[in-house]
Amino acid sequence: MSKRYQSVLEKIDVNKKYHPLEAIDFILNNWPRRFDETLELHGKLSIDPTKSDQTVRTNVVLPHGTGKSPVVLVFAQGDLAEEARKAGADYVGFQDLIEEVKKGNIKFDVAVATLDVMPVIGKQLGKVLGPKMPSPKAGTVGNNIKQIVEELKKGKIQIRNDKLGNYHIPLGKLSFGKEKLYENLLAAVKTLLKAKPASAKGNFIESAFLKSTMSPSLKLDNKVLIDLAEKFDF
Repeated sequence: MSKRYQSVLEKIDVNKKYHPLEAIDFILNNWPRRFDETLELHGKLSIDPTKSDQTVRTNVVLPHGTGKSPVVLVFAQGDLAEEARKAGADYVGFQDLIEEVKKGNIKFDVAVATLDVMPVIGKQLGKVLGPKMPSPKAGTVGNNIKQIVEELKKGKIQIRNDKLGNYHIPLGKLSFGKEKLYENLLAAVKTLLKAKPASAKGNFIESAFLKSTMSPSLKLDNKVLIDLAEKFDF
């Protein structure tokens, strides 16, 4: 550990469960960041990730975005392709775009597809796109292309469990300030709670830790966090 990291770690009470606002305030005022880091929420869910009926996958447009505008690629034809361009998509096309993706000539963050081209995308790019493959569950397949692209550009993020049943959520840049980060946090947690599988048992959010990109983490009082999130209106 660096001296910088260790000096901040010594200020954290490892036996304490922090109020969300207190944790955000601590990170903003005690972590000597060298760039505009991202605030992150991590934790464990009470699910069995090996069971398909207990997987968690949902989307949220954070009230204040993430501070990053993703590069959006859209597979579409005709009028829907034109809609995607007007909505701000970075790359739009169909067969020509498929060939460029196969060659690895395009760098992008999110891929979107309209309903009519999705069967072709699945067949030709299934192995190439991997986790970036457009899917209805991720909200990246549909003919409401204008809405999809605009929400992605505003900072729509996907919340999903990993193979161990953990979750990891980016909440925006530290430069946003305490209030905006707090509102993004509550919006993300409220959305996560709504995605609780019917077969999940116990306390759905078993633990919650807040940290920035490089900082130590602070354990949150997840009961307080859940109560605040359920009451949050956005």
